[in-house]
Amino acid sequence: MKTILTLIFVLFITVAAQAQNNTQEVKVVTIEKTIVTETTVKTTEVARLYKRSNARVKKAIKFTTKRNKAKLA
Repeated sequence: MKTILTLIFVLFITVAAQAQNNTQEVKVVTIEKTIVTETTVKTTEVARLYKRSNARVKKAIKFTTKRNKAKLA
């Protein structure tokens, strides 16, 4: 009985909440913007690659765990 009353109460609340019309018409202001078709890039940056054996990147790539090793059957 308690379950049925709770279900009816919840349904009543949801129907009452959906029945309200609080929406108002909102006018949207549009802004016109131009599209840039040509871009010029004049940066000359150099990417460096370090070939040291103790580099952090190489250590991270070579990282292995015990589970990566092959097991004998």
